[in-house]
Amino acid sequence: MKAWKNNIRRVEPYVPGEQPKIDGIIKLNTNENPYPPTPEAARAASHFDMEKLRLYPDPEVTDLVNVIADHYKMDSSQVFVGVGSDDVLAMCFMTFFNSDKPILFPDISYSFYSVWADLYRIPYERPALNKDFKIVPSDYYKENGGVVFPNPNAPTALYMELDQVEDIIRHNQDVIVIVDEAYIDFGGKSARELVNKYENLLVVQTFSKSRSMAGMRIGYAFGNPELIRALNDVKFSFNSYTMNMTSIAYGVCAVKDNEYFENTCRKIIATRERSAIELAKRGFTFPESSANFIFASHKSIPAKEIFEKLKEKKIFVRYFNQPLIDNYLRITIGTDEQMDKLFQALDEIAGGK
Repeated sequence: MKAWKNNIRRVEPYVPGEQPKIDGIIKLNTNENPYPPTPEAARAASHFDMEKLRLYPDPEVTDLVNVIADHYKMDSSQVFVGVGSDDVLAMCFMTFFNSDKPILFPDISYSFYSVWADLYRIPYERPALNKDFKIVPSDYYKENGGVVFPNPNAPTALYMELDQVEDIIRHNQDVIVIVDEAYIDFGGKSARELVNKYENLLVVQTFSKSRSMAGMRIGYAFGNPELIRALNDVKFSFNSYTMNMTSIAYGVCAVKDNEYFENTCRKIIATRERSAIELAKRGFTFPESSANFIFASHKSIPAKEIFEKLKEKKIFVRYFNQPLIDNYLRITIGTDEQMDKLFQALDEIAGGK
């Protein structure tokens, strides 16, 4: 082996949902919003001054930080913005998880957590969910170097009540606790209201799901000003200009058009509830979803078989080939028309089973 190869950092990368490059598909595998962003973003795009692109964007992301702070009735010093919530979370891992003690996150959870931990050489432990796929707060009482978990969880879609979230925070006030709320707008109460109560809490959210802007890469976090300053110090040490001008401009429009945002969430929730009924009729069981997807297992047909047969019909859902969840499919909620095509395909696959 060449000597220089010993200096390469080797990690097992995160594997995102498949992004097929074929026409005529129904894409229900990456939890994208089936509806377009607010029309206000399109209007902003049509009036955007392209001349400005020769300049660097605002490193402080002032306009977007301020509109997020105003919308959620927070101070701008309590808001951090990054290039998608993945970027925000990665910055959090680099900034706050520097103890020799292991950080804690669930064994069935967002699989990027272990990737970041390996990348940044952070020790970690993964407390097991219970038999109902629920986080057990008491598993997080032990000594640790930090805590991170999604709420609602992914890929299970289960929401943990705010009193249980606070129980975990209350038992971990000597470390940073991160609540990853990528799906909170589809059900449940945000832990954002606890930020002023616990100085060690960070709440991370995203524009990718409920605001239909996965392609713009906008994520943000709420925390006390000291935590936000620390995050910005790390961000500016990594890249001072992380957020591009168009993302800032369109993101501001998305936050301001609250009526469109709420209507879109209501439509997805209504389709989710109808889809749960239709999937149950077809022999699927699943935890109650508070997200924009359903985590379903069929009574008699293996998940991998359904996944592959749906793919043949150009319908993409997410299959996880890993222990404990390898007989489940994560099905993103699409439009009513898309879901009806899914149900028709499932009828063809299942037959009399």
